[in-house]
Amino acid sequence: MGELVSKIPDGPLAQKWTKYKSSVKLVSPANRKKLDIIVVGTGLAGASAASSLGELGYNVKNFCYQDSPRRAHSVAAQGGINAAKNYQNDGDSVYRLFLDMIKGGDYRAREGNVYRVAEVSNDVIDHYTALGVPFARDYGGTLDTRSFGGVQVSRTFYAKGQTGQQCLLGCYSSLSRQVKKGSVKMYPRREMLDLVVVDGRARGIITRNLITGGIERHSAHAVVLATGGYGTIYYLSTLAVNSNASAAWKAHKKGAFFANPSFVQIHPTCVPQLNEFQSKLTLMSESLRNDGRVWVPKSKGDKRPANGIPEEERDYFLERRYPAFGNLVPRDVASRAAKERCDAGYGVGETGLAVNLDFRDAIKKQGRKAIENKYGNLFEMYKTITGKDPYEEPMRIYPAGHYTMGGLWVDYELMTTIPGLYAVGESNFSDHGANRLGASSLMQAAADGYFILPNTISNYLADQIRVPAIPTDTPEFDEAEKGVTEILNRLISIKGKETASSFHKRLGKIMWDHCGMSRNEAGLKKALGLIRELREEFWQNLIVPGSVDELNMELEKAGRVADYFELAELLVMDALNRKESCGAHFREEYQTPDGEAQRNDAEYTYVAAWEFTGEGKPHKLHREELKFEEVEMKVRSYK
Repeated sequence: MGELVSKIPDGPLAQKWTKYKSSVKLVSPANRKKLDIIVVGTGLAGASAASSLGELGYNVKNFCYQDSPRRAHSVAAQGGINAAKNYQNDGDSVYRLFLDMIKGGDYRAREGNVYRVAEVSNDVIDHYTALGVPFARDYGGTLDTRSFGGVQVSRTFYAKGQTGQQCLLGCYSSLSRQVKKGSVKMYPRREMLDLVVVDGRARGIITRNLITGGIERHSAHAVVLATGGYGTIYYLSTLAVNSNASAAWKAHKKGAFFANPSFVQIHPTCVPQLNEFQSKLTLMSESLRNDGRVWVPKSKGDKRPANGIPEEERDYFLERRYPAFGNLVPRDVASRAAKERCDAGYGVGETGLAVNLDFRDAIKKQGRKAIENKYGNLFEMYKTITGKDPYEEPMRIYPAGHYTMGGLWVDYELMTTIPGLYAVGESNFSDHGANRLGASSLMQAAADGYFILPNTISNYLADQIRVPAIPTDTPEFDEAEKGVTEILNRLISIKGKETASSFHKRLGKIMWDHCGMSRNEAGLKKALGLIRELREEFWQNLIVPGSVDELNMELEKAGRVADYFELAELLVMDALNRKESCGAHFREEYQTPDGEAQRNDAEYTYVAAWEFTGEGKPHKLHREELKFEEVEMKVRSYK
C-alpha cells in the first residue's frame, strides 16, 4: 500500500466522464442480485446511494445511528443546491461552475472530479424535481435561483431556507420505495464501530445496536461510507451534536488514507455564541448575504444600538475590500474579514465577537413580503434563538466551524485505498479543494449517490459476482469484534470524574484557538502538546455511567471523543506540514501585504494523503500531485 492512483481518464476534460462510462465494466441485472452492498449513512449521499443501488437490483444494507433516515444532518442545510442550468441567462455553464469551484477551492482539487460533479449537477436538479422537491419558482413557473458566495451568476436552486430538509425528504421517498420493494434493508439506531477487511478487501462492518447495546456483524461485497464530516471536532459547530468522524476514522486505521484533514471550512454567518453552556451553534444561511449587508461601526468599541448608528459611520467592510463580489465573497474570505474587524476592536455586541448583517436597505427596496418569501423561516429561527427581530434590527453573526473539505482519500471511482471501500459526500475529500463554495455540498452529495457511485462501483463488483455471500464467522470478524468490545469495556471501566462532553469541550477550545480560522507554527506546536496532555487525562479521568449492554448515550459520546483526540493530532500535523495559506487553511506566516492567503504552488500543489502506520507511530505522508491542464493557477482575487 502507498501508491495513489487517481484513475482519472485520459482525453479532453469535458469528455472524461462520458469516456469512463462507456468503458467501465458492467454487472448484469441477474448478477446484481448476487451481490451485497453496505451503505453507512442516510443523508443525501447515503440515501441516494442506497436507493440508486437498490433500484439497480443490488442487495443493500443501509445503516444510520438516528432513529430514522430523515434525521440525517443533511436536513439542516438551508440555502440551496448548485446546478449549471443557466435559467437566468446570465452566462452560466458547466465550465463556469467548474471554474468557480476550482478557484473557490484555491486550486487544491482535481480537475477531473470537479468537472464531473459540475457536469452531473443538472441531472441532480432534474431528479429532485421529479421526486417532488418543492424548489422555489418565479412568477412564470420556472425554477428560481439565487446567488451564493464566490460567484457572479445566479445558479443556486432553493426551497426557502429549508433546501436540505426538502432534498432529504426527496431522497427518503426514493429510499422508502426500495425498502418496501425489499432491495434495501434499513438498520436504524446502529453505529459503525469498525471496518472488517478480509484479504485486503472491505468485506463488512461491526456495529453496536444503540438501543440494546448488542454488538452485530454485517458482511457485504463492498462497503460505502456516507458518514459526513468531522466539524464537531471544534465542539461548537453548525453540525448536529451527534455528527462525528468515527466511522471514517476506523476505516482510516484499517488502511484508508485520510486526505487534507486541515482543510476545514469556517462559515461566516452563524449566530454568535450566547453562553458557555451551549453544545452547538446555529447556522444562518449564506443566502442571506444576497440581501443582507455586512458592516461594523467605523469607531472602535462603539456600543450604540445598530439602528442608532448613522450611515456615514458604518463600515461595509466586505463591499469596501472586495468591490467586484461585495458581500458575496467566498466563505473563507468573509470569515477572516469578520474576524479581523472583531480582533481590531470593531466588533458589535457585548463580547465584541460579532458583526452586523443588515436587511434594512433590502426591505426598503423590495418590501417586507419579498424578504419573507425568501428567508422567512430563517428570520423566525433567528428571533426564536436571540429574541431579536431581524426585520427591525440587523442580525448579529460570527464565523463558526461548519464543513470539512478533508476526508478519506478516494480515486475517480470514489474508492478509498482499501479495495471495495467507497466514500461519498462529505466523508471524502474529492471535490472542494481547500474551500467549498456555498451550495455545492448538497450538489456533490446527491451527485455522488445518484449518478456517480452507481456507475463506478460496477467496475469493482464485476469481478466479485463469483464470490459467494461473505460469511461473518471468520477470524477477521472475530478480531474486529474483539477490538470493539475491548475499547468499549476500557472506556466504561475508567471510573474517573469528568464526562466525555467536558473533554470534548476542552478539546474543541484547543482546536478553535490554535487551528481554527487562522493558524501559526507556534500555536500549532502548542496545540499538539495540549492535545496529547488532554488525551492522556481522558484515558485516566473519564467517567461513563451505566453499562455496555444497554442504551448508553454517554458511552457513544466517549467513543467518538476518543477518536477525535487522534484525528485532532493528525489535523494539526497536516496544518503544520502545509507551509502556505490556501482557502480555509490560513497560516499567518504566509499572507500577502493586504492580508490575503498566499499559496506556495511550487511546493504544495498536492493532496496530502496520510497513512496510519500503527498505534503510537507517526502517520506517513503520501502526496498526490495535482495537475492543471485546463485551468491556469492564479492569485485568487475577489476584488
